[in-house]
Amino acid sequence: MNSPAPRAATIVRASAARSPSTAIAPGPARFVVLLAVLVCAACGLVYELALAALGGTLGGDPVVETSIVLSVMVFAMGVGALVAKPFVRRAAPAFLAAEILLAACGGMCATVLFAGFAWYDVYRWPMIAVAAVLGLLIGAEIPLLMTLVQRIRPQEAGSAVADLFAADYVGALVGGLLFPFLLLPHLGQLRTVVLAGMVNAIAGTLVVLWLFRADLPGRLRVGMYAAVGAVLALLAGTWLYTPAFERAARDALYDGDVVSAQGDVVVTHTAAGPEMYVAGERRVAAAGASESAQALVHPAMAGRHERVLVLGGGDGLALREVLRYAAVRDVVVVVAHVGETASARTDPALRALAGDAFADPRVRVVGADAFAWVRATAERFDVVVADLPGPAVGAAARLYTQEFYGLTRTVLRPAGRIVVRAPAPDAHPRAFWCAEAGLRAAGLRTLPYRITVGPADRGFLLAALVLAPGAVLRPADDAPDPAVVPFLAADRLAPASLFPPHEARVEMPPSTLNNPRIADYARE
Repeated sequence: MNSPAPRAATIVRASAARSPSTAIAPGPARFVVLLAVLVCAACGLVYELALAALGGTLGGDPVVETSIVLSVMVFAMGVGALVAKPFVRRAAPAFLAAEILLAACGGMCATVLFAGFAWYDVYRWPMIAVAAVLGLLIGAEIPLLMTLVQRIRPQEAGSAVADLFAADYVGALVGGLLFPFLLLPHLGQLRTVVLAGMVNAIAGTLVVLWLFRADLPGRLRVGMYAAVGAVLALLAGTWLYTPAFERAARDALYDGDVVSAQGDVVVTHTAAGPEMYVAGERRVAAAGASESAQALVHPAMAGRHERVLVLGGGDGLALREVLRYAAVRDVVVVVAHVGETASARTDPALRALAGDAFADPRVRVVGADAFAWVRATAERFDVVVADLPGPAVGAAARLYTQEFYGLTRTVLRPAGRIVVRAPAPDAHPRAFWCAEAGLRAAGLRTLPYRITVGPADRGFLLAALVLAPGAVLRPADDAPDPAVVPFLAADRLAPASLFPPHEARVEMPPSTLNNPRIADYARE
C-alpha cells in the first residue's frame, strides 16, 4: 500500500450515498477505516522490505534482488487495483477476503522462501511469484478502501484521495522505520513477517466484521470468522515453530552438525574439524584453514610489526598467526559486531584451532564497521591485515574499493604494509585483479600472490607505500620456524608470487564506491 503511482490511476469513485450499515457513527467509523489504511500500509511495506532483505541475504546481490522485488510488486499493485474494480459493489467482503489472503501469503512468505532455498536451492523464481501475489493483493486494497470510506461519509474525490493517501504514506513511514530499527533486530526476518500477517488479518477483521458486518450474510460472516481464525492459527503456529524451523534449515544448509548460531555466525563440526560461516559465507573450512591464515599474515610481517590492525578475522585464525611474533606489542581487531568473536572464544574446537588468540592481553577487539573505523581513527599501524568477507557478499564490496584502500593507506606508518585476502585468481580472475587495481589506484605498490589449498587457489595481495621493483615474498627476521608454519618453507613461499598462464594479470579498472564493479566480477 505504499507505491501510489500505479494505484492512483485506478481509484474507483464510490457511491455518494451514505450507508446505514456501519456499526458506529460516521466520524469514528471513518477514523477506524483510515487507521486500517495506515496499518495495512505499514504491513505492506514490511513485506516488501522483508523480501528485499531476504533476497540480499539469499540471492547475494542486494541491488538486484531489491530491484526485482520492488518492480514486480509495484507492477502487480497496478494490476491488483484493476482486478479489484468488479468487486467494489461488495467492497466489505472483498476487502476482508483480500486481507485474509494477504495475511496468509505475507506472513508465510519468508518461511516458504527460506525453506525453498535451504532444501531445494531455489529462490529467484519463487521470490518473483511471491512478490507478484503480494503486489496483487496490496494493490486491490485502495479501490476497496476508497469505496468503504465514501460509503461512511461522502466527499469530493480529490479530498477522499488526499485523506486515503495521507494515511497510506504515514503507514509506509511507520512500517519503514519499524522494520530496520525494531522488528528485524529483535524478531528476525521470519517472525517479523509473521507478526505483520497477524496485524493485517486483525485490521481487516476490525473494519469489516465490526463496521460493515451488516453487509455479510450470516453464513458468509461465519465463514469469514473461520477463515480469519484459521489464518491466525497458522501464523501463531509458524511463530512458535520458527526456532525449530531455523535449526532444521541450518542443518540442511551447512556441512556437519550446527553447534552454534549467533546472528550471522554459524559454527559447524565436521569429521575434518570445525567450520565457521559468516553471513552464509564459509570463512573457516576445516581443510586448509590454517594454511590460508598463514599465507595471509606472514608475508606482511617482513618488516617492523609492533602494531598490527586486523580488519575482520572474527574467527581468530589470522590473529593467531600475528601473535606468533614476540615483537608484536599491540593488536587491534575490528569486527562488525563483537559477537562475531564469541564462537572463537567459546567453542572448544574453534578455540583450539585459533590458539585461544582472543585471550592474549595484547589484543583489543573493537565492534565497528571497518570502513567507518578506518575513516575515523587517528591510530597508526605497521601492518594491516584485511581478513574481510568476500566482495560478493552484501555491502562488503565497498571494502574492496579504491576509496577504502585510500583510507587504509592513511593508517599505515611510513614503512607499513597491508595484506588483503582477495577473490581466488583461478575462479574469479577479474575480481582478483580488480582488487589489485584498487590498491594501485590508492597509491600503493602491490605484490600479488596465491596458494593452492585442495582443488582451488586462494588469492592474496600484499601492498606497501614503498615496495622495491622486483620485490619477492620473504619471511620476517623473527619469523616462526617453517616446521611450525609450513608456508614459510622456501619451497612454498617463493613460488607463491608466480602465477600460471591461466591466472596471468588482467588489466582491470579499480572498484569504487560509485561503481563497485568487483561485486559483479566476484559473482561470475
